[in-house]
Amino acid sequence: MLEIRALIDSELLKVGDALPSERELCERFSTSRNTVREAMRMLKAYGVVEVRPKVGATIIDNRMARAFDLFSFNTIEISRKTFADIQGFRTLIEVNSVDAMFDNLTDDHLAALLAANTAMRSAQTIQEASEADFGFHISLVGILDNAALLELYRIMKPVIIGIMEKGKSRQDFRTSTFDQHQAVIDALSAHDRINYQYALQHHLTIGFDTFV
Repeated sequence: MLEIRALIDSELLKVGDALPSERELCERFSTSRNTVREAMRMLKAYGVVEVRPKVGATIIDNRMARAFDLFSFNTIEISRKTFADIQGFRTLIEVNSVDAMFDNLTDDHLAALLAANTAMRSAQTIQEASEADFGFHISLVGILDNAALLELYRIMKPVIIGIMEKGKSRQDFRTSTFDQHQAVIDALSAHDRINYQYALQHHLTIGFDTFV
C-alpha cells in the first residue's frame, strides 16, 4: 500500500485520475496480484481509491467519510480504552493549550462558553444536554482559532457525544457538569492557569470509572 501511495504522490495523481492496471502494478513493484489486490482493498477502505469492473482503480477522496464511519462505529460500545484515548487527545488540545487560550481569549469567547453552559443546564434530555456540552467544548477549542482542530472535533463528534451521554446518565448535568464548566470559565476569565488546567482535567477524566 505504501508503494502505491508513493506512486500517487510522485506522479502527482489527483482525484479522478486512473491508477496503472493491476498487471502494471505487479510488474512495477515485482509483486503478486494478491499483494496488489490487498493494497487496493486497504486504499479503498481508507477512501483513497475506487475500484470498478472494466474501469480499474480511480483516485477519489472519501477519507473524511471513512473517518466519520470509524468514529460512528466506535459509539456502539465505548470501552475504557476508547474513553482514555479520546479524553487523552482532548487533554492535549484543551488542557495543554492553555497559554494559547489565554493569548487569544476575548469577551465574545467567554460569552459563547456561558451561552453553551446555560443551554446545557436548560436541556430537557440527556441528548440535548450532550449536544450543548459538545457546543461548549467546540467553543473552547474555537478560542485557538485553528480550523484543522475544529474539523477533527467535528469528525470525532459521534464518539465524544457517546462519552458525554454515558457520563450524564451517572451525574446530574444541571448541577455537576454545569459547575465543572463554570469552573473552567471562571479560571479562563481570571487567566488562572493552574485552576484552568485542574478544572478541565478533572472534568475530562471524571467519568473514567463509568466505562468498563
